[in-house]
Amino acid sequence: MNPEKPPAIHILGICGTFMGGIAVLARQAGYRVTGCDANVYPPMSTQLEDQGIELIEGFGLEQLDLEPDIFVIGNVVSRGNPLIEEILNRSLPYISGPQWLAENILQRGGAPVAAPAAPGLQSSATGTGTPKWVLAVAGTHGKTTTSAMLAWILEYAGLNPGFLIGGIPQNFGVSARLTGSPFFVIEADEYDTAFFDKRSKFVHYHPRTAILNNLEFDHADIFADLAAIETQFHHLVRTVPGNGLIVSNGNETSLDRVLERGCWTPVESFNTKDGWQIDTDNHITLQGRLQGTLDWALFGEHNRYNALAALAAARHAGVPIAQGLAALGEFRNVKRRMEVRGVANDITVYDDFAHHPTAIDTTVAGLRRKVGDARILAVLEPRSNTMKLGVMKDALPGSLRAADLVFCYAGKLGWDARGALAPLGSKAIIEDDLDALIGEIAAAAQPGDHILVMSNGSFGGIHEKLLKHLT
Repeated sequence: MNPEKPPAIHILGICGTFMGGIAVLARQAGYRVTGCDANVYPPMSTQLEDQGIELIEGFGLEQLDLEPDIFVIGNVVSRGNPLIEEILNRSLPYISGPQWLAENILQRGGAPVAAPAAPGLQSSATGTGTPKWVLAVAGTHGKTTTSAMLAWILEYAGLNPGFLIGGIPQNFGVSARLTGSPFFVIEADEYDTAFFDKRSKFVHYHPRTAILNNLEFDHADIFADLAAIETQFHHLVRTVPGNGLIVSNGNETSLDRVLERGCWTPVESFNTKDGWQIDTDNHITLQGRLQGTLDWALFGEHNRYNALAALAAARHAGVPIAQGLAALGEFRNVKRRMEVRGVANDITVYDDFAHHPTAIDTTVAGLRRKVGDARILAVLEPRSNTMKLGVMKDALPGSLRAADLVFCYAGKLGWDARGALAPLGSKAIIEDDLDALIGEIAAAAQPGDHILVMSNGSFGGIHEKLLKHLT
């Protein structure tokens, strides 16, 4: 390492939300950051370039000439990748994204190992060298929204938290930032760390405050069953200190099993009579005593529970409940969570990240409560690894029951979407061609309808194409 230059990292798989967030944090901490990915495209590419981060398309061996101090490897990169193979062959230093984050941001407060920040970097509030108070949000559903709520509550209370969130909270406009505050909020994903570290990402973070939002079977590409995921959550629980706090959904038997395997940390439950509760009028109680009323713009039972978890975690960090409620009154949801993408001919088009049957169910149900008897046209792309495997296909009809019409894109699926959605009868329309699907939706839509598009990907730009057709 040249002592006259800041330390340099090169990130493989930089355009993923998590690895892109690491790039932003590293840049803000004073590291020289470059990165590569198979698909370098907006909006992540634009955000990273705005940060002064050089992006390289593909995994060519010429990137070895950059000679970074270490290669940071995302879990999208696997053995057989030409750049990975040469890094291994040459015994060059490498590390996973979660481990690099833990060692250099969470444990060191963002202080570079050596050398000052690069000229022009606004890192005066970073680099304390002091471990962060990590507030981690784990669970099958609601991680991104709850993390955004928690970060905003701390921000509203003047605590200036750093954060890394798997989406863009509209209160902040960025998915990651590093500050001099001791508090750091992180979306704690149970997906595996890297090709050489098959533990869940969240075991690296060592939170002082941990939210366990819920726990269902997911990620069928890496977990054999629910028990395997419960074991990873148990590993997370084992890292939380005795003077920390676990905020757990008390209505989840899977989380009960996790905690029964061993817990050395105080636990506050929500969604239970002896813990935090919220009723349909948004009155919040703690151990049966009224704490206040949640007055906000969001809807849906799942978001009310997310709010309880965020309030409990923020309280552990010293934010009074009343102040937390006031913050949530000004909370703006994460992009792609019931985000209105436009209105054409009195037809509203929404974008939502839902891709698991439970999330689809709660999302459709929440919109139904909002729009009443108006028609809901649900549009689904089964794109996640679990969905592509067809593990959850039998649960799809039930999750879509509150919609008036269901449109499913079946392109590149390895299972029979028509057969899976047959219980929905004539209200289900399945197409293998995206343009044909868009045409079917546009033909069926009427003024006053609500079109709910659900996918964890870009879905071929379907939102803009629909709005153009509807105009």
